[in-house]
Amino acid sequence: MNARDLEKYSSAVTLSDMEVFVFPELMYALVLANIMSPAIWKWREEDCFQKLEGKSQWRRLMRLRQYVMDEYEFNLDLNTWGLTDKETEMQRFAPWLSPEQIAGSNALFGYQGDKYYFDVDIRRHFGLDQYEGDIIPYWKTETVEAMNAFRLKDGYSAGAGECVSLSTLYAAAAFVIAGIPLDDMYMVLTPLHSQNYLDIQDGVITNNRRLVTKSMWFNGTEISNKAQRAIRNEQVTIVAHNTGYTHCLYPDATIDRHLYDKFCRMLRGYLSAELNALNVANFLRSNPKYNRHFQFCRYRRGERMFVKAEVLFGYEHGSRFRIYDETFEKLLDEVSSEDYSRYMINDRICCEQLMAFIEYEKIDIHNADDRYKLARFLAPFVPDAEQWAADLLDFLHIEPKLPDADKQYHSVEPIRISPDWTREQVIAYLESLRDKNPTVDLAFYAYRDMTRCDWRPFVKAAIERSPVSAEKTERMSAEQIHTWLTGLPGASIYDGTRLAQPDEVANYNTGDGVEKAFLMASVLSRRGEQKNFTLAIRPDSAALTTADGKRYAYTSQKGLTADLAIDENGITVGR
Repeated sequence: MNARDLEKYSSAVTLSDMEVFVFPELMYALVLANIMSPAIWKWREEDCFQKLEGKSQWRRLMRLRQYVMDEYEFNLDLNTWGLTDKETEMQRFAPWLSPEQIAGSNALFGYQGDKYYFDVDIRRHFGLDQYEGDIIPYWKTETVEAMNAFRLKDGYSAGAGECVSLSTLYAAAAFVIAGIPLDDMYMVLTPLHSQNYLDIQDGVITNNRRLVTKSMWFNGTEISNKAQRAIRNEQVTIVAHNTGYTHCLYPDATIDRHLYDKFCRMLRGYLSAELNALNVANFLRSNPKYNRHFQFCRYRRGERMFVKAEVLFGYEHGSRFRIYDETFEKLLDEVSSEDYSRYMINDRICCEQLMAFIEYEKIDIHNADDRYKLARFLAPFVPDAEQWAADLLDFLHIEPKLPDADKQYHSVEPIRISPDWTREQVIAYLESLRDKNPTVDLAFYAYRDMTRCDWRPFVKAAIERSPVSAEKTERMSAEQIHTWLTGLPGASIYDGTRLAQPDEVANYNTGDGVEKAFLMASVLSRRGEQKNFTLAIRPDSAALTTADGKRYAYTSQKGLTADLAIDENGITVGR
């Protein structure tokens, strides 16, 4: 394994957002690691999913949404995985991307987004303004095991994860629990967010813990407006699929070209809605500044009655019923007679009158002449009616900033696993594909089964990228660290022969003896107190010995055997 491969494979272990950005294969590698994990397959045993056995993918997906919302929190604590610095990370990735490319595309390195993000001060929104100078958070993506282990941290009553963690969890769970084929899932990453597009019914987008259908995307609520934020305002950096990936900065791509074209068409279709009464109401809900120019009309006891738009939206806010959907009449019945007027309000246009004009004139909101015609019709009631029409178009149609399709495409063996397979069949198939598909090979490093991986990437990641361990033990002597580690519970957050990284042990205060030994080595190496170690790993123990002869031993239940020599020149592995 050469230096470049070692950097990439060790990144599959740590999975920072920056590493995923530079090595786009890692995104799907984590999905496959989660699919291999027994943690998600155990969900199948839950009563809520047992009851849906044999039901449609849609029913299972909707139940999965509720399960994820119940079991996981969205974690935006940037300090969870400690701190690093820009110079260190820039030097790491210089062989792949220039500092200018990184700074222009990654939030940790100065990316601010377009005008929208300047307006909302996105660095303050994400908490990035707390870091000064060269210091940045080590923003890591969690495996499902690390997400589940948040329950062990103070202040958490459920699992947790940031947006990339939740998107990879959703993709894996959609496959394992809802039975949605990998062919029908596309991962969509932007500099500040990660979402999935699922090709089911009219399309579904995962957004952190939620699922957003096309009708929800355009309903004009605050939640939906937030879900739109990334795709509406950001360049899509990566699209990942079971056939490969494409990246906005790289000239080469591995995703199937025809499927990428299909995805682009599907996403654009999802992001465009027709001009009808329901969507006009949705637009007004999303843009309440315009409500003072509109009113709604209905017939009540045989006579016309009028209600101000902002009043009706106020009723809607506390109701199960919505304007212009199938529950509209029930909403109107909830309005107090005091809020109705027998007379049309002179300086407001009736929405019914507006829709009659749109239908009669066959207004195409995408056509500039039709928008001008619409604006002229509204001008007596709506100041700057042309801006209103432009805002309506912007609401009804989002043009995603996708990676250019004009790439040099290189085909790799696609990942063809079936939702009908057992977990064991999936792992056996992926094992057979490792030498044909680099993403699959990387998935085993994200999965962390040390009987299936070269030790060097894991060790490199553990020694070089464990800031939480160093911070937590900075006031302890080596002997005090050893005493602390010995007193921690001996359970690993990973099953079998899979290993946690030192910072996972430090964050969750539990770890197997092998994991504890790596934490000790990481802290001593980072301090500069020791640089040379030998680590003897046996099925029931792990012993770290320093160059000056100090020995730190821990009990293990991992059943692993390895002899590792770690020094400033690298890692030597013996079995």
